[in-house]
Amino acid sequence: MTTIRIERDLRLPDDLRVARAQSAPHLGPRILFFSGGSALNGISRQLKRYSFNSMHLITPFDSGGSSQILREAFDMPAVGDLRSRLMALADESVLGQPDVYALFSHRLPKTAPQQELQADVARIIAGKHPLISAISQPMRQLIQTLMTSFAEHVPSGFDYRNASIGNLILAGGYLSNGRALEPVLFLMSKMVDVRGTVRAVVDENLHLGVDLADGRRIISQRLISGKEAPPIDSPIARCFLSDGASELSPDAVALPKRNRRLIDQADVICYPPGSLYSSVIANLLPAGVGKAIAKRPVPKVYLPSLGTDPEALGHRLVDQVNAILAPLRSDAGPEAKATDLLTHVLCDEDLPEHQCTELTERTGIQCHRMPLRLAEEMKYDPDKIARILVSLD
Repeated sequence: MTTIRIERDLRLPDDLRVARAQSAPHLGPRILFFSGGSALNGISRQLKRYSFNSMHLITPFDSGGSSQILREAFDMPAVGDLRSRLMALADESVLGQPDVYALFSHRLPKTAPQQELQADVARIIAGKHPLISAISQPMRQLIQTLMTSFAEHVPSGFDYRNASIGNLILAGGYLSNGRALEPVLFLMSKMVDVRGTVRAVVDENLHLGVDLADGRRIISQRLISGKEAPPIDSPIARCFLSDGASELSPDAVALPKRNRRLIDQADVICYPPGSLYSSVIANLLPAGVGKAIAKRPVPKVYLPSLGTDPEALGHRLVDQVNAILAPLRSDAGPEAKATDLLTHVLCDEDLPEHQCTELTERTGIQCHRMPLRLAEEMKYDPDKIARILVSLD
């Protein structure tokens, strides 16, 4: 166990706080995450044992995989990471909605003929596919209505291979609600009894861009992440939001008031593991995020990714932290100290101690090394992380 000081001495994990949260998760702490991708999903699944009140601001700037196909077809934000987090936080017990969960999590085959895939989607819309017919009314009709909206707008030649049905439902809801994500995210949350709040950090169709240390500029998340393009071979110097062609002014994209209120309510703020720029920092770029974080007097914790992050090429721990701080400081103003924006870094004990020491000496942010990862793989122990986060409240 490790003892740190926030406003009191804490023992991590704090067994009393953990037990209290586990006995009454509906009263659990409001832990706010800025994230995207799937790196946090395992921790999220464990966290719902202790709190039904976690809050997740998710990047909608993904430009790869099936999300990109939807973005190109409908000129909309990316929804794949939002759906993935909704499913991670859904009530998966028999008291939840397992039939709805199964439909939302279903993917069409990667290799089947397009005509066959279109027929599968048509059967869902008609209520004749086993996955939709298993769902009772009126939930079934609501889902069919959203899928019908998708079908009415889908362009000819749409590629259904590997499409997530949940993503298609989100797209239909987006199109039928005035091209807004929030209403359909709310509806889907209720349909699968999500144990928390999941929102896009902004409800806008934008892209992520980066400037590299060698002077090059890259726009599009899929070209940055190294998942669908060769890994970048120069360190990232800064990142920004783009309309797809050029950089947008920091003031051009504002954090919605509803999301600022989430930050104002947070008991703990967490910058979680995930791709440094496209999953974490992307959420910190809208105007107002830094100001809202700086004024909230709660623990603000960074959990750096384990293993190799292609987006953190050449980044020591202090470089990762400074990359997180850069957009927050720019927004919060020169009076904001580093510790107003990030109070603690929690690292696995495998991280060299000198990197922790360097971070604290250069930023004043406390850094703590402790056993956090699974013994058999380079991943955080989800339950251990959940218990630590609950203990910070």
